[in-house]
Amino acid sequence: MPIRLSQPGARRVAVLGAGSWGTTFSKVLADGGSDVAIWARRTELAREIAQGKRNSDYLPGINLPRTLWASPNIAEVLDGAEMVFVSVPSQSLRENLVAVRDIIPREAIVVSLMKGVERGTARRMSQVIQEELNADPAQVAVISGPNLALEIAREEPTASVVSSENLQTATLVAMAARTDYLRSFVNTDVIGTEFGGVLKNLIAVAIGIVDGVGYGENTKASIITRGLVEMTEFAVAYGGKAETLAGLAGLGDLIATCESPLSRNNTAGRLLGQGYSFTDVVAQMNQTAEGLASVAPILELAMAKGVEMPIVSQVAEVLAGTMNPRDIAPHLTSAGDEPQPER
Repeated sequence: MPIRLSQPGARRVAVLGAGSWGTTFSKVLADGGSDVAIWARRTELAREIAQGKRNSDYLPGINLPRTLWASPNIAEVLDGAEMVFVSVPSQSLRENLVAVRDIIPREAIVVSLMKGVERGTARRMSQVIQEELNADPAQVAVISGPNLALEIAREEPTASVVSSENLQTATLVAMAARTDYLRSFVNTDVIGTEFGGVLKNLIAVAIGIVDGVGYGENTKASIITRGLVEMTEFAVAYGGKAETLAGLAGLGDLIATCESPLSRNNTAGRLLGQGYSFTDVVAQMNQTAEGLASVAPILELAMAKGVEMPIVSQVAEVLAGTMNPRDIAPHLTSAGDEPQPER
């Protein structure tokens, strides 16, 4: 590996995960002036990022900043980091944190770039981070919003939201991620921000399914609109704020994920709608579609609070093979024949 290029006085940042989003956000941080090191599990990928300033597996055609560096040695990447951004598959987060808990700098701010809920525990990603690192909630932040990786890597203008229970922490992270093409807003509603990022993936799978079947814009617009209602009621039931779900982490992310062919969850749903089985879809996807893994734990959480989620429930039936994708119409379900309040 080449010697790490450092900018005098630059903030030292570590990014764990060299997939499309981890690499893209590393580029954002480097463009924002930080000295960035990426942990890549595969030696050959780390070498390509460090020497060639490319990640051809996940971001073909994108040139990475010269100050961005990578290594398969996670201790080397974490050494001296003031902020640690985590971008690994949500279901492997806990085991990854167990492996690094003793080498993450104690004073570092830890930031989740992930959008998922852990199977088995139904924990949000920030909760897993706090548990495994014994971290103060004020030391943890999450980032969400309409953030399709490739578009940001191409430097197409967009916005994110950074959330932490400590507003100063959120502000520090937002400043680190400030570039000419990305700006971040801040809030202290971690629950709403995280659940928005999780739930929109499930609605995007539903949109992909009806798209794969061949249904048109009326169907998709109805599901998106009713999906936002489900997302909001769920998040509020767990202590989130309704206004958060009407913002970048909710509606903004929902629109981007449902409408773009770059969305992994939309793609997974489209394959399901075209008749592929769940197993076939997983085999065809070269990246994780977090929505597929989050359906079961979200439905468990919804049941615990008495929240009705007909869209997510029908997605679960399609995944289980108990519903024909052509029959999906969750926005048409109701308890009876009487018209229901729109809410």
